[in-house]
Amino acid sequence: MRIRLGLWLASSGCAALVVLIVVAGVRPAYAEVISPRRLLEVADLGNPAISPDGRQVAFRVEQASIERNTYDTAWYVQDLSGDSPPRRVADGGVPLRQHVNGQVLPSPVRWSPDGRWIYYRARLDGRVSIWRAAADGSRAESVTFDAADVRDFQLGDQGGVLLYSVGATREEVAAMEKREYDQGVRIDTSVFIGAGLFRSARVEGRAATQRFTNDWFATGPLMATAPDRWRAVDLATMKTREATPPEMPEPPVKIARLHRDASEPSKLAVHPDDGRVAALTPVPSPGAGGSTRPGFVLSMLSHAGARHHVECVADTCRDRAISDIAWRPGSDEVIFTETDYRRRMGRTQSLRAWNVRTGVVRPVVVSDGLLSGSQRYWDIPCALSRDLLVCVAAEADRPPRLEAIDLATGDRRILYAPNAGLDKDIAATAPARVIRWQDEQGREFTGHLFEASKQGERKPSPLFVTYYDCYGFLRGGVGDEWPLATLAESGIAALCINALPGASPDFIERHDQGRMAVESVVAHLSTEGLVDSTRVGMGGLSYGSEVTMWTVAHSDIVTAASISGVSATLTYYLFNSLRDGFRSGMQRSWQLGMLEETPERWREISPAFHLDRIRTPLLFQMPEQEYRMMLDYALPLVRREQGDLYVFPDEAHIKFQPRHKIAAYERNVDWFRFWLQDYKDPDPGKADQYRIWERMKRRAEGPITAVLDQPSR
Repeated sequence: MRIRLGLWLASSGCAALVVLIVVAGVRPAYAEVISPRRLLEVADLGNPAISPDGRQVAFRVEQASIERNTYDTAWYVQDLSGDSPPRRVADGGVPLRQHVNGQVLPSPVRWSPDGRWIYYRARLDGRVSIWRAAADGSRAESVTFDAADVRDFQLGDQGGVLLYSVGATREEVAAMEKREYDQGVRIDTSVFIGAGLFRSARVEGRAATQRFTNDWFATGPLMATAPDRWRAVDLATMKTREATPPEMPEPPVKIARLHRDASEPSKLAVHPDDGRVAALTPVPSPGAGGSTRPGFVLSMLSHAGARHHVECVADTCRDRAISDIAWRPGSDEVIFTETDYRRRMGRTQSLRAWNVRTGVVRPVVVSDGLLSGSQRYWDIPCALSRDLLVCVAAEADRPPRLEAIDLATGDRRILYAPNAGLDKDIAATAPARVIRWQDEQGREFTGHLFEASKQGERKPSPLFVTYYDCYGFLRGGVGDEWPLATLAESGIAALCINALPGASPDFIERHDQGRMAVESVVAHLSTEGLVDSTRVGMGGLSYGSEVTMWTVAHSDIVTAASISGVSATLTYYLFNSLRDGFRSGMQRSWQLGMLEETPERWREISPAFHLDRIRTPLLFQMPEQEYRMMLDYALPLVRREQGDLYVFPDEAHIKFQPRHKIAAYERNVDWFRFWLQDYKDPDPGKADQYRIWERMKRRAEGPITAVLDQPSR
């Protein structure tokens, strides 16, 4: 069997070394304007916080470095007048990441009461500590020097004391890892069997042994469940001691439920002046086919011990997907963020203000994209003062920028736009537009379409689609692996389709909805003369990869596909079957048990039982932590020269190493240009890649005669 590791080599097309060879009448290997490298190196903004006097905002910038295979982060402070550019005040270290999926964690920053310092958590010098930087940029220094990595922090005693929490020390964790290595790892419900046993994850920047921390797939380092120990630093003397009981953080506020049968509130906000509590309670709404749509009730209590909720009854705050709430300082208004799935612009965010005394809800700003505290996370709040919001704004074809929004008028102005050049080039070269269409059942879908650059051609273009969520700046869909604007500039129209809000409890209904969305949009766009229905590519991660595999097994609409996630297999189930929560989750969402318990359901759902149906060539670009669980169907496809499998070492659910990201980007462009445009990059370093794909193409043009490796029935 042939599995190639996803290593980044100069010969594999490093963007810094590539020479673009342009033959007359032939498009270059990668888009000349919106290249994969430019999309990868977008400056991401996040974690804004407004100073106590309301005059400045602190925020962090994160940017990939392909050459050093890392991400640089830096903290900035900018005057909210916007009259001067932001000043860099500190290095933010290598960004901390979620252990299970590789995504960057939010990094809250806190201002000192006098506005002289910002405090933040960072991994620098091999440890996760609390640092502070002078707002004027004059210096930055570590405040904690603990033997354990810092988990959380807050300022106490009116800014005179820093309180921080730690768990097990780094030395204790390393010793436990060594002990397990020497004595053997006992396989129990905490062990991530599919990911490897010893130091198989990158945790806080180092190779570390990981363990499950819940019944699904949340993971953390060994000893992650060790209880918090709170310590205190006197900021006048910089001496550290154990925190006293009165200094310990107060437990989360507990309030009465909305009504007896209601869920626990998902979010609470306490008014800083008078203790009023705003609450957000999930109330799912019934949808089609037994599905549920996201919905919430926004309410207020006069104090934490009150029993009666005052509900927001305006249409604009009921049965809506509300992601965040906050009190506007010095007012009776609760500012809330709504994600609207029904506007003609697709999946967008808006900010509204609810006056709890009058009951009036007014729009603050209605956007055409993302408007939050992070490009990566739609549910991170904007920074809020008495008069202003500071948000990260982004749209499908507009990269992130920092904006100030007047709370009274809704007027928006740009504070910082580090990606302005890319913004301008996408607008000129590969802009996106929202499209809407219906499937044969009358369900309406939305998507963001990057139309293909024709370069004088009049015939319909090939089409690439990815199906899942389309929010914020669309570099490459969920998982960020298919450079949409690059494909469009290269002559392949690229479409990100929003899955319908809510989900059917039935696996087949949930995934067939995606198939029908793809088939119907291809028909819609081909009828308009925009795309060629015989040249369609598809790709996805996680749920998007499941829908892609389902579509290629149940439709002939897809010419070539690219996968970076796992679908249900017997191996996937077996590796995780010790955990009760996993088994119940599979039963609830997939209607699956062990093979002997649900044999017919396995044959309906798993791609491993659909090999005789699949005719589409498949490129697999898998993270090391997951690829073992999809070999049931990947290896048979590789063996019959219908699949090409790459595995990226040290990667979790979502790839994060820049060299891996650029390799996945560029290989996906090569793959779809090969199958949809019959184009091969003349780079001699890729000759082996194309020899493999040419063999796959010859096999695809003839009958499949290889043994179909179906699982034992």
